[in-house]
Amino acid sequence: MSLVPVAPYIYTPLNLLKEGTIVHVYGVVKFFKPPYLSKGTDYCSVVTIVDQTNVKLTCMLFSGNYEALPIIYKVGDIVRFHRLKIQVYKNELQGINSSGFASLTFEGTLGTPVTARTSSKQFNFTAEDQKMVEALRVWASTHMSASSALVQLCDVQPMQYYDLTCQLLGKAEVDGTAFLLKVWDGTRTVFPSWRVSIQDLPFEGDLNHILQLQSLVIDVLVYDNHVQVAKSLKVGSFLRIYSLHTKLQSVNSETNSSSLRLEFHLHGGTSYGRGIMVFPETSSCVDQLKKDLKCAELAINQPSNGISQSENEDSFSLSNSGSGSVSLYEVERCQQVSATILTDHQYLKKTPVCAILKQKAPQQYRIRAKLRSYMPRRLFQAVKLLCPQCHSLQEVPYEDNLDKILQDATTKAPNSKLQDTSLYDSKVWSTEGQGGRQVAVHFVKNGDILPISSECLILVEGGRLCEVSKLSSKFHSVIPVRSGPEDLELLDLSAPFLIQGKVYHYGCKQCSRLKSIQNLNSIVNKGLWIPSTVAKVLGIVPLQYVFVMTFTLDDGTGVLDTYLKDSENFFKIPASEVLTDDDLQRSLETIMNMMCPPGIKIDAYPWLECLIKSYSVTVGAEQRICYQIFDTTVGEDIV
Repeated sequence: MSLVPVAPYIYTPLNLLKEGTIVHVYGVVKFFKPPYLSKGTDYCSVVTIVDQTNVKLTCMLFSGNYEALPIIYKVGDIVRFHRLKIQVYKNELQGINSSGFASLTFEGTLGTPVTARTSSKQFNFTAEDQKMVEALRVWASTHMSASSALVQLCDVQPMQYYDLTCQLLGKAEVDGTAFLLKVWDGTRTVFPSWRVSIQDLPFEGDLNHILQLQSLVIDVLVYDNHVQVAKSLKVGSFLRIYSLHTKLQSVNSETNSSSLRLEFHLHGGTSYGRGIMVFPETSSCVDQLKKDLKCAELAINQPSNGISQSENEDSFSLSNSGSGSVSLYEVERCQQVSATILTDHQYLKKTPVCAILKQKAPQQYRIRAKLRSYMPRRLFQAVKLLCPQCHSLQEVPYEDNLDKILQDATTKAPNSKLQDTSLYDSKVWSTEGQGGRQVAVHFVKNGDILPISSECLILVEGGRLCEVSKLSSKFHSVIPVRSGPEDLELLDLSAPFLIQGKVYHYGCKQCSRLKSIQNLNSIVNKGLWIPSTVAKVLGIVPLQYVFVMTFTLDDGTGVLDTYLKDSENFFKIPASEVLTDDDLQRSLETIMNMMCPPGIKIDAYPWLECLIKSYSVTVGAEQRICYQIFDTTVGEDIV
């Protein structure tokens, strides 16, 4: 590839697109489907992009050549599309490739090299293009979440969907609608994986090598429209399989009446971006994978350090009396005290998991089981932000991202005309060594009197995170603001609307309708600043801190994946404070280690008594039954 310096193209912002035009655009990938065989011999790639105008555009890109379509690895990548035709589909603008269409893709992470991914041998890239890519990276870092379902096999749990980066070791056609891929990523699954018999299949790959690595290799069944792509894959290539589904099944064997196996399926269709992407060996996305594979192969050749697949499977063998992995003899010894207690519905009778799995939703159950495993393993990742209105979940912003949001707001100096009003008194100073940046603190009055600092609300304008944190330790409440045309304004709701001590209160961007700061006048005489009251007068729907976890429960008759979504009732620990309190973090870790002790057999785990409710959800064309814990809390002697 070569970079040819030429006069820059004119790129059209997404908010200025018009039907029937052919344009050049830049955008950040918000959603994509890897290329799949759509019709005849044409591959299709669906890409939704967004730019600084916050306008989204979905592009349907077709080509008879799989490699000619945009090389997109993940949400957050930056794309440049040349000669994109704009049309209307279902009353919305849509982009399609026209004659001469070309694309470049760039890593969207701040600070990484600006290196283009493309199948073209020649392309034009100017200094102006470099600025466009870097500007989009900066914008995306504060306006798009970096959420990803990318996991390693060692962290995979049943009944979930993941993106897996792996190497292909072998492949075989099972039948007309299914294709087998044998892959590995250098780590071992917690549960032994299910094996597809290849005795009568035309297999491609080194079986001796696969046998040597058998405890690290998994079988993936690929279905329907993904089969053609799977057939074209070369053994040894590096892949990312998007929206890979895991299922835990009970299978019979000669040595055990029943044992648990983890199945991997890439279902047909393209919902949720299902598909397969091939990475070149030089891709940065496979650098860590190559290191893991090398280390794993060295370790597997040292028998003293290895654990065979059969040993791994034996640890998950089931008793002869049921389809779960907890001995039913242990189930009969239920007199031992439960680590959790019910706070309601004590009248419900216990239901075995095997019976729950056969019933339709919605239902409520009372179960007694053991916690086989839980996700996420890093407990701080369990804390999310939940909107009580639209029920959307968001990640809690990291400090670096929050500081960037506050830093961006400091580029505009405080407006002196908005200082010292009937609502507040103002104090402005310039920082040293930072270009004379101005910081304004507006002290909200109670009538004409300034309250003492422990009862005072302040509005901070132009402050960085470190400065705002210091102020929040001295004053009762802090609201970050900026100068607007006529009044002080709240920052974008990516930032907290209220800070009290170490607790940051956020609002829902979708449901909130922001009102004037002057509305605080209506509550200045009503005592201390309550977050829900402040949110109401400012038109904000406050987000709630919640623990969101997946518990895999086992009662000896079956295994059930259940969700926990709770703010403070289950653990008796406030989710809003656990991220900033080391003692609370240690308490949470102690509780989880008690319920799911590391390093011992599951029969020695404590029993949990839980209330479970089932409900139906639709994912694409598939309907699933999910289960959630409710009205349950850890015992008093556990906390």
